[in-house]
Amino acid sequence: MTVVERREVALVDLLDRLLAGGVVITGDLTLRIADVDLVRIDLNALISSVNENVPAPWGEML
Repeated sequence: MTVVERREVALVDLLDRLLAGGVVITGDLTLRIADVDLVRIDLNALISSVNENVPAPWGEML
């Protein structure tokens, strides 16, 4: 076993790394009975941390 394989990462550290870079989640879910689509859900989500150095897209427009 190498050092990289034995390295343990806490869940908080992993979440911090993901939020620092941003995460995009996409997916499709279809509920189907007898080949008839009843419900379809499309998911597109961007999860990222907020930083005061990055301007908000809804900020003041002059």
